[in-house]
Amino acid sequence: MRVLLVEDDAMVGEAVRKGLRQDGFAVDWLQDGKAAELALRQEDYAMLLLDLGLPQKDGLSVLKSLRQSGNAIPVLITTARDAVADRVAGLDAGADDYLIKPFDLEELSARMRALLRRHAGRADSLIQVRDVTFNPATHEVFLQGQPVALSAREFALLRALADRPGVILSRAQLEEKLYGWNDGVESNAVEVHIHALRKKLGSDFIKNVRGVGYLVPAGD
Repeated sequence: MRVLLVEDDAMVGEAVRKGLRQDGFAVDWLQDGKAAELALRQEDYAMLLLDLGLPQKDGLSVLKSLRQSGNAIPVLITTARDAVADRVAGLDAGADDYLIKPFDLEELSARMRALLRRHAGRADSLIQVRDVTFNPATHEVFLQGQPVALSAREFALLRALADRPGVILSRAQLEEKLYGWNDGVESNAVEVHIHALRKKLGSDFIKNVRGVGYLVPAGD
């Protein structure tokens, strides 16, 4: 799952990017508001992590422009501004949550998962598609109740497809969800991960629509 991190503090940005990548997220990191606006127009992100005190254009202005454009992406503000007025302004401008620095990376990941659940209209932390159940928080995967070990990329691919059962995703769309700007992507990486998932979860779990892409069929 690919997220955009907008944070001008290099130490904080690097720590958050590293922590989220270890948690299975693909992270693009920018350090000013104007660059963030450009990226949000050009890329399809699952979530925006937004600092307020940014150069070029402040985070609150970025957020207001984003919502005025009709973009409903989940937005989590991460900032050192802890005054009630600042929190109210951020939430009223369209933020979905507000986290004060310094924060624990585990709490950040938990809040992100909660926002993604709400955005998808789910209350349960577990996701089930047919006879496969998985937990985005722990990365545990079960096939008919039996645990299955997946690599980080395999889990990310499973989540990308299972989040939208019955919807075809092209290889390019899957690469965008799995890899950030600084990640090297081999030409057959998606196919390799899909082959591994089929071996572990069943050959019919992921369908190939020739010339179009891949999907996890909806249904029981």
